Amino acid sequence: MENIIASAVSQVDDAGRENAPRRSPPGSFVIFGGGGDLTHRLLLPAIYNLACADLLDDGFSVIAVDRADLTDAQLRQNMHAALEDFVARRGAEAVALRNDVWTWLEPRISYVRGDFETEQTYQDIAAAIGERNCIFYLAVAARFFGPIVDRLGEAGLVTEGRNTFRRVVVEKPFGHDLPSAIALNTRLLNTLDEQQIYRIDHYLGKETVQNILALRFSNGFFEPLWNRQNIDHVQITAAETVGVEQRAKFYEGTGAVRDMVPNHVMQLLAMTAMEAPISFDADAVRNEKTKVLDAIHTLAPGDVVRGQYAAGVVGGKDVPGYRQEPGVDPHSLTETYAAMKFQIDNWRWAGVPFYVRTGKRLAARKTEIAIHFKSAPYALFRDTPVESLTPNIMVIHIQPTEGVTLQFSAKIPGPAVRLGGVRMKFDYAEWFSEGPSTGYETLIYDCMIGDATLFQRADNIEAGWRAVQPILDWGQDGRTLAPYAAGSEGPAAADVLLARDNRHWLKIG
Repeated sequence: MENIIASAVSQVDDAGRENAPRRSPPGSFVIFGGGGDLTHRLLLPAIYNLACADLLDDGFSVIAVDRADLTDAQLRQNMHAALEDFVARRGAEAVALRNDVWTWLEPRISYVRGDFETEQTYQDIAAAIGERNCIFYLAVAARFFGPIVDRLGEAGLVTEGRNTFRRVVVEKPFGHDLPSAIALNTRLLNTLDEQQIYRIDHYLGKETVQNILALRFSNGFFEPLWNRQNIDHVQITAAETVGVEQRAKFYEGTGAVRDMVPNHVMQLLAMTAMEAPISFDADAVRNEKTKVLDAIHTLAPGDVVRGQYAAGVVGGKDVPGYRQEPGVDPHSLTETYAAMKFQIDNWRWAGVPFYVRTGKRLAARKTEIAIHFKSAPYALFRDTPVESLTPNIMVIHIQPTEGVTLQFSAKIPGPAVRLGGVRMKFDYAEWFSEGPSTGYETLIYDCMIGDATLFQRADNIEAGWRAVQPILDWGQDGRTLAPYAAGSEGPAAADVLLARDNRHWLKIG
C-alpha cells in the first residue's frame, strides 16, 4: 500500500525526478454515519492505509457522528476490531495490524452522539473541530444529504476562513432521476460552493480506471487510433454474481439502471470517450467528461434491454430467482439487468456504438471496457485457410483483476501462412508492488489536498442522469423484462441487441 499510494500522489520536479509525496493538511475528518458498515468496512481501513503510507498529518483526527449510545473508548474498540478483520483478509503479506499505526491513530478517533437533524449535534461538532480544516463525509442514507448540509450551513460549520477549508463528501445515490438530482444539486449549492462539494464514486478510486487517461494520453500509439476511423464499437460490462442479498427494500425502488448506469457506467464511458483535456486540472478533466455525456443521443426503446434473473446455479449452488428473494414483491417489475446501445454525436465517435450492460447473478464478477478495433482487409489472406482474422480487441480490466489485454493475429509457426489469435496482457499485480486497498484511499487523500479531478461536478451528475432519463420516463408500461437464468450470460434479448448490428458480446464467464 505504501508504494502504490506514494506513486499515485508523488510529485515530479522539472528534471523529472520523483519527490516524496506530501502529507495531507491537518484537520478533522467528520463521518456522519460513523458507526455504520461503510465506515468500518471501507472508510476506516482506507484511513489506516493512508496512515501506513505516512500521508496523514499529525494534526489529523477522525470524528464519528451517529445515534448509537457509544463512548470514545467503545468506538475505538469497535474500529480496532474492524481493522483487525480488514488486515486478516489481506492474506499472508500482512497478517497483523501494525501496532505503531494503530497507536498513532487511536487517540485521534472520537465520537459525537446525536441525531442528524438536531441542533445540539452540530453544536457538539463545532466544539470538537474548532476553527480547523474539516471534511464532512456523508456516509448516510440519501434522504439525509440535504438536511445534514442545511444544518451544517445553519451552524456556520461550512464557512471557510482565509486559511481553512470546509468540504463535504456526498456518497451515491445522488438522486433517483434527473429532476431529483437537479433538486439535490440546487439544495446543496444553496449552502455550499461547488468547489466544496465532492460527489464520490468509488469506481474512480480504482487504479485501472485512473489509468484510462494515462493509457490514452501518454502513449503515442494509442491516441491516434482512438476514433471512429479505427474503432468499430466499444463494450462496457459491469457484471456481478451476487443477487439482491439483504438490500431488497433499497433495490426494489432502484433497479439496475438507477443503481449502476448514471454513475459507475457513465463515468467509465466518459473516461473512455472524452477528448484530451488541456491539463489534469480538475475542471479541465470534468469539462471534457460533460461534453461527452451531453453528446449522447436520446435513447429509443429499441436501444434498451431490461431483464430479471430467475432461479439458477451460481458457483455450483442453486439460487432463487429475484421474485423469490426475501423482501421482494412476487410480481416485481424491477430490472436486475440492463443492456443499452449509446451513440455519441461528435466528430470522434459518430457512428461508433457504445454497448453497455450491467446485472446481478451473472456468470462471473467482472467489470471491463473492451475496445473493438475495425477489421483489417482480408484480401491479402484470401488464399490462407482462415475464414477471418482474429478481432483486434483491447480490454481494460477493472475488477476483479486490474490490467489490460491486447488481442491480435500472428502467424502460426510452419511453412504455410496460417494465422492464430494471440494475447498480450499487462497485469497490475505483476508489474507493480500493489498493496491491498479499499478503493477509497486515493479519493479520500485527494479530497484532503483539494484535488477534485476524480469527483463529479453538478453538471457531470446531471448529464449522466439525462442520458438514462428516457428509460425511467417509459415507466411501468415500458418494463418488458427479459428473463435470464441466474449464473448465465444474461437475457437472450441482449444478444439480439448486438446481433442486429452483426456484433456479439464478449463472454462474461
